[in-house]
Amino acid sequence: MELSNYSLSSLPKNIKKPKYNRKKLSPGIIHIGVGNFHRAHQSWYLHRLFETGIDYNWAIVGAGVREFDVIQRERLIKQDCLTTLIELKPDTKSVEIVGSMIDYEQIDSNNNSLIERMTDPSIRIVSLTVTESGYYLDPVTNEFDNTHADILHDAQNPNTPRTAFGAIIAALKQRYESGIGPFTGLSCDNLQGNGNILRNTIVSLATMSDPLLATWIDENCSFPNSMVDCIVPATGDKELELVQQFGIDDKVPVTHENFRQWVIEDDFCAGRPHLENVGVTFTSDVHSYEVMKIRILNAGHQFVANAGELLSIKTISGCMDNTLIKKLLYKVHIEEVIPHVSSVPNVSPRQYVDFIAERFSNPAIVDTVRRVSFDGSARHPGFVLPIVRQCLSKNMSIQGLALIEAIWARMCYGTREDGSLIESNDPNWDNLKSVAKEAKTNPKRWIEQRIYDKKISTNSDFLVAFDRWLLMIWSDGLSATIKYYLSKV
Repeated sequence: MELSNYSLSSLPKNIKKPKYNRKKLSPGIIHIGVGNFHRAHQSWYLHRLFETGIDYNWAIVGAGVREFDVIQRERLIKQDCLTTLIELKPDTKSVEIVGSMIDYEQIDSNNNSLIERMTDPSIRIVSLTVTESGYYLDPVTNEFDNTHADILHDAQNPNTPRTAFGAIIAALKQRYESGIGPFTGLSCDNLQGNGNILRNTIVSLATMSDPLLATWIDENCSFPNSMVDCIVPATGDKELELVQQFGIDDKVPVTHENFRQWVIEDDFCAGRPHLENVGVTFTSDVHSYEVMKIRILNAGHQFVANAGELLSIKTISGCMDNTLIKKLLYKVHIEEVIPHVSSVPNVSPRQYVDFIAERFSNPAIVDTVRRVSFDGSARHPGFVLPIVRQCLSKNMSIQGLALIEAIWARMCYGTREDGSLIESNDPNWDNLKSVAKEAKTNPKRWIEQRIYDKKISTNSDFLVAFDRWLLMIWSDGLSATIKYYLSKV
């Protein structure tokens, strides 16, 4: 049965459907980047809030600025912006239809439709999931990159921007000039201090064309930091077949694990929905939560996925079935990561390591190694290298982290240990492959890349460790290298 408002009442009884009248919902949020994660996370929390019978004026309008978003919009509009969520526990599955998104803004090349929609006074929050690499940051300094071609275009053509940030600025200019007032910008991406980063990107870009507007944005808009967490695989043939088994024709279903977390700084300049009623944590200390999650879960994903790719393992749960990879994850975390992570209420770093290992091991989540290892040139600088810097600053061991970086370098060579080809898996793949080939005989070449700042690239301890591990991987193989690390280091 095709998913739509009309078909909701006819769906099988074992499928949870919205209890609220969707016709009574009105928009309060525009979300840019309507991928699987948003629909399994933020959209679900709003859906659950509407189930309680309140805040109907905070429904979501989807939006996008990429070619991918055109197809996504067509599919979701056709099914009245409804999404089928399939929760995958290790031994059971359950299905829920989420109805918190009520529209998907038209996508055009100059973003005029999006800009106009964001000027509507009813829009009080503009949220984003545009990936970790989508904020135009220099990978070494983590500062705004004002030399990028898209940024230069938006600075020179502020009324016809290419980027989501340029569109936000154009809308805020109209709201400023008309007296409508500001809105909150809410990043939902896996970046430490994501609200601060979003503020800096928008204010810096606005400064390039309109310094007075930039000042107004900085002084009046709010950009709360947040931490988001839920493992959400990409949708492929298996997911499409699965949703059909439940009697639903949904072209963009979402599968997800049986866990969610959302921690937000309570700083909203134009009001917010009562998300605390449905389990969202509002706190002034988002930092502790995000450090624990980014350094243990997100970095941990790189630990297992890069190794799994080399050993031709397809899924993250398959990686956890490999005893060597699982022991590698634990040893690096316990010895080199959790000494730099603080506890949060009711959870210690050591407990969290066990928790993420359990989540990674869920066989029902077909989370591919390819998806998790994608865009390493953004994820390693964002998730792994900050831990390396802290270890070096405190003269602590970096043997395990150097091994992790060597595994990534070997992966970027572009072949697995069985000789099969690793397809392009990074925006900088060609350059990474080129350097990885040089590093096969001269490991230092890998560490000379810009993502490794001088604190790392000139540290003799790290250089010696990295050199040893990469040469050992090439000479003895990854499994033998991990065994040596586990038993000798």
